[in-house]
Amino acid sequence: MTSPTIDNKKARKAEINPPVFFGSAILIIAFVIFAAFFSDTASTVFTATQTWIVETFGWFYLLAVGFFLIFSIGLAMSSYGAIKLGPDHSEPDYGYLSWFAMLFSAGMGIGLLFFGVAEPIMHFSSPPVGQGGDIEAAREAMSITFFHWGLHAWAIYAVVGLSLAYFGFRHNLPLSIRSSLYPLIGERIYGPIGHTVDIFAVLGTMFGVATSLGLGVLQVNAGLTYMFGLPAESVGLQIGLIAGITLLATISVVAGLDSGIKRLSELNLGLAILLLLFVLFAGPTLFLLQTLVQNTGNYLSEVVNKTFNLYAYDPNGWIGGWTLFYWGWWIAWSPFVGMFIARVSRGRTIRQFILGVLFVPVGFTFMWMTFFGGTAIHMELGNLAGVISGAVSENSAIAVFSMFEHMPLSMISSGLATILVITFFVTSSDSGSLVIDMITSNGHPKPPVWQRIFWALTEGCVAAALLVAGGLKALQTASIAGALPFVVIMLLMCFGLMKGLRMEGIKRLIIGVPQTPVSTGRQVNWKQRLKNLSEYPDKASMQSFLVDVVKPALKKVSAELKTTGVEAEIVTKKDSVELAVYYGGERDFVYGVHSVRHIMPSFALDALDDDDETKRYYRGEVYLAEGSQHYDMYGYNQEQVIDDILIQYEKHMHFLHIVGES
Repeated sequence: MTSPTIDNKKARKAEINPPVFFGSAILIIAFVIFAAFFSDTASTVFTATQTWIVETFGWFYLLAVGFFLIFSIGLAMSSYGAIKLGPDHSEPDYGYLSWFAMLFSAGMGIGLLFFGVAEPIMHFSSPPVGQGGDIEAAREAMSITFFHWGLHAWAIYAVVGLSLAYFGFRHNLPLSIRSSLYPLIGERIYGPIGHTVDIFAVLGTMFGVATSLGLGVLQVNAGLTYMFGLPAESVGLQIGLIAGITLLATISVVAGLDSGIKRLSELNLGLAILLLLFVLFAGPTLFLLQTLVQNTGNYLSEVVNKTFNLYAYDPNGWIGGWTLFYWGWWIAWSPFVGMFIARVSRGRTIRQFILGVLFVPVGFTFMWMTFFGGTAIHMELGNLAGVISGAVSENSAIAVFSMFEHMPLSMISSGLATILVITFFVTSSDSGSLVIDMITSNGHPKPPVWQRIFWALTEGCVAAALLVAGGLKALQTASIAGALPFVVIMLLMCFGLMKGLRMEGIKRLIIGVPQTPVSTGRQVNWKQRLKNLSEYPDKASMQSFLVDVVKPALKKVSAELKTTGVEAEIVTKKDSVELAVYYGGERDFVYGVHSVRHIMPSFALDALDDDDETKRYYRGEVYLAEGSQHYDMYGYNQEQVIDDILIQYEKHMHFLHIVGES
């Protein structure tokens, strides 16, 4: 693979990408007009399309999603798992708690509240095989629910998110869907092919989020009806709710990722845990703990069979309405969720990313589905047979409120659930707006504020228009249909990611242990080496070293390279100086020395306060395109610095030679 690793010729500004921005906006408006004014025709077309896809490509969906799970786990367990999503020296932007909270809120959110009771009860009442309403149906209902909300969903998100984070943070490509195809089509990602891929990602994100907002509004409406007797399924009330919550989402998205989305995500997680604990202790606690263990065991023992089960010997249409619907739904959501989790995962290793994305949200989801669905099933198996299932058959949005009605503190728990739906609603909207904003801004991590507002308001308008037109079901079908070509793109993303990682492995093998003047002994006598080891330079001394020694050495190499026709330049920053050598379509060479602050070892100075600047010293660490190489150049003269540059340059040229032959 070849890719640019540094772009010092021009800094990327936060600006719109006209073909993607206007192309997406026009198609979204056209789709909404079609759904609003020709809803019957749209419904017929989309339903026929869904039926054809399920019957013709159902096997392809199941095979692809199974591959994504195997691919993700295999990658985490491989030697590539230690590679960071960013330079080697980078650290995670967010702590584990904030990171997990944002993963949870972006990935499942409203769906857990909407389907936490509804899906297990529907499978319990009407399983794909056999009779409903008995003990066996209860076991199968939870097994199916775990399967739909388990590792497969998050493997889909992991593939997209990992590819985006790797190429975006490791190789300085735009944080956009198009970048994942760079190993396959090169610079053409900046042309019509890349624009088309990004437009498709915007459409999937917009319609996926709008549909989620529609589900959320239905559930908020159901909660307000239950608590305050407001009109049930009132379109006017639902539009008012969309307007109010969209306003909150707009405020959040303007506040930005750290101040808005991060804090809301942490609030979501806190409220969700509170509600989860309430259901656990107010419900059949022992039964729920036992079934959590058993459900998890059943899931692990049956996951392979269910992954590839198409009910080919007993076709009944069930899989098209459930498993294939979910797979298509998760795939349609993957540009949004994948982009968002990539954005918040900079600095993680590939192994941390995959294990975190796969297992942490899934663990919480399994508890949620067991405690909510298990409580409802326990009621159905007891004295309330047919009560909750009857309510769910009439309106699945009221499932959780129907369950709370038969538990202590029902008004409080229903109110908390309604608030949680609203906060999930806001988080989904502002997260989706941020992702669309980034895609339509050439992948810039901090897009224009006005554009964030535009997309947040557009999501609300799309959701409202579809509710008015009754087009929510048609939109879901369209999302599933749109997922089919994106499955192909995701498979190409996997291929491109492996190609990139393979090239990275080759380069690591070539670079090996840094062969600095210290380790080679060239031009460095033992007294100088000993002196360097015992010095702890301050900030001023390190700055002088960069200006008086490193920069002149880099300039000499740059000037000599230019005489051979190679494009090179010196990039000076506050605490670093770098040499960048450009090769057009090939991977650029970057060599820099950075002033990096460290804490003085205790044996050297231990009497001062931790915050005292005199307890700090500075290392002149060598940085390549991959990040810090963790060795210090301070104390060496220009010739010794040039010697080290040439050693690294030789290795880079050898790497390009190997890549060119492969």
